[in-house]
Amino acid sequence: MDFTKGVVIWGLVALASAFLGGVLAGVKNRDHSFWIAWCFVLPPMLLFILLLPKHEGVRPRKPSLDEQERRGWW
Repeated sequence: MDFTKGVVIWGLVALASAFLGGVLAGVKNRDHSFWIAWCFVLPPMLLFILLLPKHEGVRPRKPSLDEQERRGWW
């Protein structure tokens, strides 16, 4: 297998993992943008989200940029 084919295969695996990570995060009531990003960068993180229990209650929400500035999180 040449280098180009390997990169294409890795890219397809990363995209598929990101998609599945987002779907699983939604099912498990987790922050989907966090899990999409991590599953794209490190596809094995998909296994980690599979092992996590479902989050009970309201889905965690990241504060907006305005809320972060008001709280002084920068």
